[in-house]
Amino acid sequence: MASAPAPDTATRHVRVAVIGSGFGGLGAGVRLRRAGITDFVILERAASVGGTWRDNTYPGCACDVPSHLYSFSFAPNPRWPRSFSGQPQIRAYLEHVTDTFGLRPHLRFNTEVSSARWDADTARWQLATTAGDWTADAVVAATGPLSEPRIPAVKGLDTFPGRVFHSSRWDHDCDLTGKRVALVGTGASAIQIVPAIQPQVRRLTVFQRTPAWVLPRADREISAAEQWLHRTLPTAATLRRAVLFGLREMQVDAFVHHPRLLGAVQVLARYHLRRAIADPELRARLTPDYRIGCKRILLSNTYYPALAAPNTELVAAGLAEVRGSTLVAADGTETEADALVFSTGFHVTDLPAAERITGAAGRTLAEQWGGTMEALRGTTVHGFPNLFLVIGPNTALGNSSMILMIESQLNYIVDALTRLGALGATALNARADAQRRWNDRVQRRMRSTVWTTGGCTSWYLDANGRNTTVWPGTPSRFRRETRRLTLAEYDLIPGPTAAP
Repeated sequence: MASAPAPDTATRHVRVAVIGSGFGGLGAGVRLRRAGITDFVILERAASVGGTWRDNTYPGCACDVPSHLYSFSFAPNPRWPRSFSGQPQIRAYLEHVTDTFGLRPHLRFNTEVSSARWDADTARWQLATTAGDWTADAVVAATGPLSEPRIPAVKGLDTFPGRVFHSSRWDHDCDLTGKRVALVGTGASAIQIVPAIQPQVRRLTVFQRTPAWVLPRADREISAAEQWLHRTLPTAATLRRAVLFGLREMQVDAFVHHPRLLGAVQVLARYHLRRAIADPELRARLTPDYRIGCKRILLSNTYYPALAAPNTELVAAGLAEVRGSTLVAADGTETEADALVFSTGFHVTDLPAAERITGAAGRTLAEQWGGTMEALRGTTVHGFPNLFLVIGPNTALGNSSMILMIESQLNYIVDALTRLGALGATALNARADAQRRWNDRVQRRMRSTVWTTGGCTSWYLDANGRNTTVWPGTPSRFRRETRRLTLAEYDLIPGPTAAP
């Protein structure tokens, strides 16, 4: 791994500073270059590209969105080896995109942004990084919501004598073979980790606060003949992507408008559970009491069998206290462990990056949000001129590919930047009334969704109980809503007046 560069004492200026080099940051770089905007940098705190697909290297890590839908429309990959690709393949794809579209010269690795502040006098963003300072006309924040791991405050955690780590920061130096391992959490990462490590550990204890609905995972190898067809006849891969897209578009109506239609899916999930778990007591602990879809639906064929294995114990309660090597659950259950793994998600509705971004009024983004995120069309925020968020508030999806939403936002951002130049203005500031109307409309549409009516508490909700994460509609509707920037929703900021 490359060492961190020495900070540069000279302040450099670019038209656009992109923060992060995951799907959002790399996609932004490609779209900027295609629009003729080449004066930009991609500031990355790590030593390589990949974002969450670089950071998450836990055993069994894979995507739960079909491969041909989980890729850029402008960079199809005819060589996906499986219908659901693993982390190494997705990371390799992002490296390929980086090289194919000439993004290497724009990347600045080991460069973490410690602060970004809007300077009204110069109408520029001032960025302080671990490798020197920058100024930029515009900032594209593509840090992503799944970048900062969340480890709950557990009493006595510092007394645990063994290894402790989060699933997204997997400790590969910790050999779990023959050890007593405790895993906290039963979300999307956990259901991949459990079957991957269960055969090698002596004892596996899984702490489950809330059971998840799990459906079969229709994963298979993509044959050499299929890959050949995708390479030689690109329209075949395009058609495959279109079919996958269309199927998920049709599902949205049930999630958003008619959650009762998900009943049939819930029947399938119950059948999947019944087939895999013979023990009625264990099956009862694994059966959710909320409507399917309220929390993220998980896909696995191996999770349930791993939980039913003789060396696995499911504790139907969260971890409440640590007393040395003894772990105490909220229901009083005690277990001994040699290693403790937290698969407890990320800071999604309380983004740490928001504490580092200061707007025109001298307030940070976190202060302005006050615990409830909101943005205009999920992308811009009043009081933060020329700041563009990728995967901003209410842009996540519950049943399809986030790449679809990212591309829509990138279209919107590039349209904003190119129109600024044509108008002779320096910056755009989202109007407060436009932002309010947009978010009121989003929240009205949220009322009928399964995420609101399904009877669960999920990571989609913020501390105020508001769903500021999910988009209550189809990706195609979001694409229409962000096709072009509406100037009436913005105030134009002219450039600074030259001194006489």
